[in-house]
Amino acid sequence: MKKLLLASAVSALAAGGALADDIKIGVILGFTGPIESLTGHMADGAELAIREVSESGLLLGGMTVSSVRADSGCVDSALATASAERLITSDGVVGLMGPDCSGVTRAVLENVAMGNGVPMVSPSATSPGFSDFDSGGIFYRTAPSDARQGEVLAGIVLERGIDTVALTHTNNDYGAGFANAFTEHFTAGGGTITITVPHEEARGDYSSEVGSLASAGGDALVVLGYVDGGGSVIRTAYELGAFEQFFMGDGMYGDELIASVGEALEGTIGTIPSAVGEAAEIWAQVGEAGGINWASSFVSESYDAAALLLLAAQAAGEATPAGIAANILNVANEPGEPINAGDLARGLEILANGGEINYIGATNVELVGYGEAAGSYREYVVEGGEYVTVQFH
Repeated sequence: MKKLLLASAVSALAAGGALADDIKIGVILGFTGPIESLTGHMADGAELAIREVSESGLLLGGMTVSSVRADSGCVDSALATASAERLITSDGVVGLMGPDCSGVTRAVLENVAMGNGVPMVSPSATSPGFSDFDSGGIFYRTAPSDARQGEVLAGIVLERGIDTVALTHTNNDYGAGFANAFTEHFTAGGGTITITVPHEEARGDYSSEVGSLASAGGDALVVLGYVDGGGSVIRTAYELGAFEQFFMGDGMYGDELIASVGEALEGTIGTIPSAVGEAAEIWAQVGEAGGINWASSFVSESYDAAALLLLAAQAAGEATPAGIAANILNVANEPGEPINAGDLARGLEILANGGEINYIGATNVELVGYGEAAGSYREYVVEGGEYVTVQFH
């Protein structure tokens, strides 16, 4: 795969992004919206990789790299599209780290990135819909699909002897895709979903949704959403005595959730993409030394997304969108010298000398073609106001 020239992708991409002394990478995340408590940390992760590459002095003969931040709003496709257009046409970025939430990621991909031939690597767009979407070779992600997470979470619920649940999901591509995957695997395993209720974000009152969920009943409530809406649903359900046991997905994870939901969250079980083994241990050291909140949601995936864009530019020998897009798979997978987080300078040097690398990064990166990533999940439980690891899947 390293030697594979992605001819269809290269021919479809614009030749823009002329070389300059400073390369710009767009960091487009929901700095406002339902996951704003997470995205600052995610940006820090991406910019740690950007800073590491820039300070090495080894990128394309000594070029520097800077980031340009832009707001996706997470659930605001119009805002995300306008932000991406500005990054590409005005700021001259050669690649996008992001967006984050699946709906705005699809909007940016179809309405902006594909037309301009600018590659994008999302750290957190987990909708199964990207797995078979033909982007012409410019879309990648470093977090695995919710098709896999739905299977993992369904298994966790069933393993605890719970076979009837009510389900609510945020009303967008992420929530719907995750809910469909969970439903498929939970019912295949013998479980019953009493009701599925979509919910909107940023509503002040969720008593209506919780009333519907409570009326249908179930041994537990599965909440697939974000800190804002999903957290409010859990708190309301707990306060009304509708449910005592909760399960949740990756979009809910974060310190802000514990702070806002409080005791209602105690005993809640959830899943989040997470690496295990040597790569994870090295990442912890790199993140700690970098002074960032390295353990927060999708921070490691953000570091890897930015690193892939820049390593691909080095492999291409030019910081152009076409060159980057054509080399992301080449630097991400075998064969080649393994490169962990914090080791980007060595990766740049190997590539400059004509060698090959297999980028492991912070999350054991393995890209399965366009738009898909392999990965593992951490199962956790909230105990004493903290996220406690149960096991990895």
